[in-house]
Amino acid sequence: MAKRPNNLEAVAIALKILHRIPRKPRFIDGPTLCKQLKEDGLERGLRTIERHLEALSDQFGILRDESSKPYRYSWPKESKALDIPVLSEQDSLLLLLAKQQLQSLMPASLNKSMEGFFEQAEYALGAQTDSKLAREWLSKVRVVSDSQPLIAPNIDPDIFDVVSNALYSNRWLNMRYRKPSGIESNIEVMPLGLAQQQQRFYLVCRYKGFHNERSLALHRILSAQASFGFERPENFSLTQYDIDGRFAWGNGKKIKLSFWINFDAGIHLLETPLSTDQTVRDIDGELVITATVVDAARLDWWLRGFGEEITHISKVPLDRYEAALEFVLSNRKASPSAISRKFGISWASASEVVEIMEAAGIVSAICSNGRREILVD
Repeated sequence: MAKRPNNLEAVAIALKILHRIPRKPRFIDGPTLCKQLKEDGLERGLRTIERHLEALSDQFGILRDESSKPYRYSWPKESKALDIPVLSEQDSLLLLLAKQQLQSLMPASLNKSMEGFFEQAEYALGAQTDSKLAREWLSKVRVVSDSQPLIAPNIDPDIFDVVSNALYSNRWLNMRYRKPSGIESNIEVMPLGLAQQQQRFYLVCRYKGFHNERSLALHRILSAQASFGFERPENFSLTQYDIDGRFAWGNGKKIKLSFWINFDAGIHLLETPLSTDQTVRDIDGELVITATVVDAARLDWWLRGFGEEITHISKVPLDRYEAALEFVLSNRKASPSAISRKFGISWASASEVVEIMEAAGIVSAICSNGRREILVD
């Protein structure tokens, strides 16, 4: 005769069962659960497992599908994801990926509150014999660098906690900051955003008394203390700050860029273009590229990185290019002299504008009559 489990054993069995019930639309039945528990070293008869499932479904609101036998069980789709029973394989994998990739971008207070969930997720994937593929996934994915890897600068964890919590709570920061030159100063800033750029972290903020934003490297903050709160400015957008090229040492000025690049060196631009309006022409093994981009120091570094593989680099302010393009299309004439007179710019600048139009396939090269044809309507 089988030994009747005591109360502690019954609780242990119930917890193991609850851990294995998935959320709808997935489900599990008694025989499958019985097999999983046996693989986990817990041998119980099918009828015992079914009695547990019946009792637990009534107590915890677990869904029971009785349309066919064996009955199928699942947690409601809207149930809280981190209740004891609902930390499924998918939940655990998502949590551990978040810990792996996003932990440094979460406020310190949230990280601390999540520690128990991270531990539970690690236990769930480690304890469940049917989670082998989920455990392997963590070693199958990685975010890699697209440039020479660098060792991350040291950031004081206590300072990071203060800064991230102040950012989360909209509180002013009193800081001691060291500039790249080595000069130290006491500053008071309004924290507005946190950005990770490869191994570096930057705090986007406004100095007290100013309305422009700047980026401060977290590893140069020597001390930090949060003070009183503030109303977050509605006109600030971290996304727009990035789009404007501010993390690339630009000021948001858009240009029309044109260059020639060796086919092998530039083939990646066919798959990952510089902009949505990028144009590409293949001329005798050279790619002629035009694109609307933000002018920034990082753009110049990127262009110089191709060395002799890239030539004929031209950059024209976007507003100038668009105005000149409208003028050329309306007059059906691509004359540098006419553009120079119309917009009050030098002949050389006007000629550069026309050459970018040629690179984009809008106007032809100079014909035998000394003029260019308009190739688009």
